[in-house]
Amino acid sequence: MSDLRVSLLQADLAWHDAAANRANFQEKIRQLPPTDLIVLPEMFTTGFSMEAAPLAERMDGETVAWMWQMAQERNAVVMGSLIMEEDGHYYNRLLWMRPDGTHAHYDKRHLFRMAGECEAYTPGTQRLVVELNGWRICPMVCYDLRFPVWARNTPVAYDVLIYIASWPDRRRLAWQTLLKARAIENLAYCVGVNRVGTDAKGQAYAGDSAAYNLLGEELTHNEHDEAVTTITLSRQHLEETREKLPWHLDADAFTLHVEQQ
Repeated sequence: MSDLRVSLLQADLAWHDAAANRANFQEKIRQLPPTDLIVLPEMFTTGFSMEAAPLAERMDGETVAWMWQMAQERNAVVMGSLIMEEDGHYYNRLLWMRPDGTHAHYDKRHLFRMAGECEAYTPGTQRLVVELNGWRICPMVCYDLRFPVWARNTPVAYDVLIYIASWPDRRRLAWQTLLKARAIENLAYCVGVNRVGTDAKGQAYAGDSAAYNLLGEELTHNEHDEAVTTITLSRQHLEETREKLPWHLDADAFTLHVEQQ
């Protein structure tokens, strides 16, 4: 199996302006080197907004079509989350768009109570693991990072854990610390892509998009400015580390029961 090329797109977001955000990311995507996976931040079309009803799109909407276009152009998977309406419910939905137009999705499980996200959106109930070039990838969204049981890699179900976020500047230490911890405890690569800038409500975002290997060693880190970085995840490192340090063989077995809300 080959190595995996992952592109982290850290950008400021235009508040409630999906067309402007798509145009910004489109320019960045078209300038990327060859890559396998393109990672956009949480709610990349609007910023982190609780105004679900007027901003929501549908699966047959413009942004889903745009993501397919970008995936086709670059022959790479494109992932990011946006506000989605389905059957009268609103979701902070992460889309995993493949070049052939097929896709998977993950609805954010842990909704950020302090911003009222749990009142505006419906939580997801299922974790997602997808395959890309022989790599198993588990994508999650922002506040999910604070809940290690939800990401627990027992038995070993994935090779890469990816968090997309709108993580505030004043809690950047938690973001940096927990990304590294999730890599070490799950014996997997961990990638985090956050936005930068300040939104219309005055909330500042630090960025700090980063990637860590299975030992928690930093592979890349971008701080406060817009940045586009493509990194290569080593299959050799993955296999050798798990062979030499098989911590997962001593992990506690458990079953996670998720209540419907």
